[in-house]
Amino acid sequence: MRSAKFVIMGVAGCGKTSVGEALATRLGWQFEDGDALHPASNIAKMSAGIPLDDNDRLPWLRLVGERLRDTPGPAAIGCSALKRAYRDTIRTACGGDVCFIHLSGSRAMIEQRMAARRGHFMPVALLDSQFAALEPPCADETAMTIDISGSRDAVVDAIVSALGERPS
Repeated sequence: MRSAKFVIMGVAGCGKTSVGEALATRLGWQFEDGDALHPASNIAKMSAGIPLDDNDRLPWLRLVGERLRDTPGPAAIGCSALKRAYRDTIRTACGGDVCFIHLSGSRAMIEQRMAARRGHFMPVALLDSQFAALEPPCADETAMTIDISGSRDAVVDAIVSALGERPS
């Protein structure tokens, strides 16, 4: 595997944190939830049901990339990274190759998961804006797309399997 830096990406509610934590535990990586890096102003906007704009996101995306860069050894961070430009910003800030692990599922399934979770700042009302912004990774990006319709363990198994098949 060429990259030792990973972003667990996807729309809100796809499981970035739970999958990222389980994957890091299984593989002995460091994991950080990128939501914890948002400034208070971003959290306040999203909590109020207001989607972030690119000016809101840019400093946060740079911080995500810098955190990956500064974490020794294999590391993963959960970050929506919805657009190609956002992923490019993270790659540039990281200063090296980053593999994006796109957690993909149907809108209906993700809405159901979001509605069931408690204590998260991201309201279900912003899910449509997340899907509207999503630009899945392209063939020229170091990335994989993983179906999240199974259990968390099945999703982690699929990622581990895909990582094992990646050329060194």
